[in-house]
Amino acid sequence: MSIPTLKKRFDTIKFNYPVLKPKPVILGVDTIFYGHQFGVTVFRGLVSKKNLLWYFSETENLDLVVTGINHLLGQKLTILMIVCDGKNLRLSSYFPTIPIQMCHFHQLAIIKRYLTTNPKLLASQQLKQLAELLPKTTEAKFTFLLDAWYFRWANFLKERTITPDTNHWFYTHKKTRSAYRSLRTNLPYLFTYQKLGKQCRFKFPNTNNSLESTFAHLKDKIRLHRGLKTKRKLKLINQILAGKTSQNFH
Repeated sequence: MSIPTLKKRFDTIKFNYPVLKPKPVILGVDTIFYGHQFGVTVFRGLVSKKNLLWYFSETENLDLVVTGINHLLGQKLTILMIVCDGKNLRLSSYFPTIPIQMCHFHQLAIIKRYLTTNPKLLASQQLKQLAELLPKTTEAKFTFLLDAWYFRWANFLKERTITPDTNHWFYTHKKTRSAYRSLRTNLPYLFTYQKLGKQCRFKFPNTNNSLESTFAHLKDKIRLHRGLKTKRKLKLINQILAGKTSQNFH
């Protein structure tokens, strides 16, 4: 076949989301962007590693995530827990009966973004070490250690720098403050998986790593076919994600 013929046939391919049977699911939600062209928000069963639903969009949109979850609930799925990043923690106000877990991978990425991988300040070094204990400790121990860190460094965090020209001030160690505030704000969602794990027979995940590997696979495929037009990229992504979809999931 000639290349134009193959393109025409590829363009005629139609895609339909698979019909999902009512099942319990631990839901992972995340979004990946392809430059400034578009992004795809994927809803994935984290235990079975199956994609359940996905939407294309131009921006990361909480309303789109809410729409997707409502769609899955409309398919009679029982969502045992949602694992998401910090931007989607507000889902708890939309679905108060569904437990929310902050992805540890995303939380550690936030800390590294504020403190870097090799912080120079002692306070930042200790806070980074504390954050790295997240997957290895309990909520009670982590809260105690975070409180102890803050008790030691509270005055340090309150230090201010005044700009001589304008007489305005700003916090001297604002990145360390931001890293601490992130841990403190997200603390109620960092150990949900442990609480639920005590009630069920299977282990609840604390990360969206299953989704991250899917995103890496998608990026590799798009890179191999970087000459594709946008509409064909969307079809390619649909087919890849559908290939990871099944009616048997948790």
